[in-house]
Amino acid sequence: MSRLFRDVEGGPRCPHGSVVCIGAFDGLHLGHQALVRRTVERARELGVAAVVLSFEPLPREFFNPANPPARLLLPHAKAERLLAMGVDQVGLLRFDRRLSSLTAEEFARIVLHERLSAREVWVGPEFRFGKGRAGDIALLLQVGASLGFVANEITPVAVDGERVSSTRIRAALDAGDFAGAARLLGRAYAIDGHVVRGRQLGRELGFPTANLRFGGKTPALSGIYATWVHGVGDAPHASVSSLGTRPTVAGVEPLLEAHLFDFSSDLYGRRIEVEFVAKLRDELKFPDLASLTGQMHRDAEQARAILSSDSRNNPRRAFA
Repeated sequence: MSRLFRDVEGGPRCPHGSVVCIGAFDGLHLGHQALVRRTVERARELGVAAVVLSFEPLPREFFNPANPPARLLLPHAKAERLLAMGVDQVGLLRFDRRLSSLTAEEFARIVLHERLSAREVWVGPEFRFGKGRAGDIALLLQVGASLGFVANEITPVAVDGERVSSTRIRAALDAGDFAGAARLLGRAYAIDGHVVRGRQLGRELGFPTANLRFGGKTPALSGIYATWVHGVGDAPHASVSSLGTRPTVAGVEPLLEAHLFDFSSDLYGRRIEVEFVAKLRDELKFPDLASLTGQMHRDAEQARAILSSDSRNNPRRAFA
């Protein structure tokens, strides 16, 4: 049986019981990590499955498609990192009209009780669930008592005297504060995925790039950055990366393009991770390709200088 599931219904997945935690888990920051660790610990103590429930698309994406929230972590990366933390099963529940119409009581009965045979359910601060976000920890406790599970709320995790949240991380990234974002995430901010083919315009301009797409999600960053690329060798590789819609060449879909310095191997299909170190500038529209190429050379020179003086002489290994 696959350790990843998408459907609300479909028969019991945990016949011997489970400990479940629920949330968006965008970014898997320190607060999320504490919630997942507690879930895994309790599952091991009880001898049952540890299950993380999240949603794809996120509810805010479903209800506001014209202005979706910026995503810190893409779905595949979220699932993989959760499984790497010792979770037995990950539910990226398909958030659609059917799921959005379930009342809190129906969600608890159908998903937590019938699907997962939950014995304990753990949630974060200010947790809400069910149609109209009517359910909270008090209702979860009440419903759990009738369905046979106990509900718990984890103690908030604070950094610099304030609760860790995805909103704080997005604000730090928007301000170019990658050190601040890393303190909240417990790791450097990075985007990973499989390299796809682009228009190969960068190669024609002398700047071949490894390209990562976002699958319709809105990235949390936009601009030109000094970056490390992990997954192309034993050590991180210095690079300059562009993240945006490429207005000079009439791009539309957000694309992450990483140009690896002094590197010529074919990376198509390879999974890489791009770690962001510093923002160089905003994305700009240039009058012609010659102007764009000249700026790309200046960007590359600046990125090389920043990375050569990076105080982390041994940047974290890929996929830490």
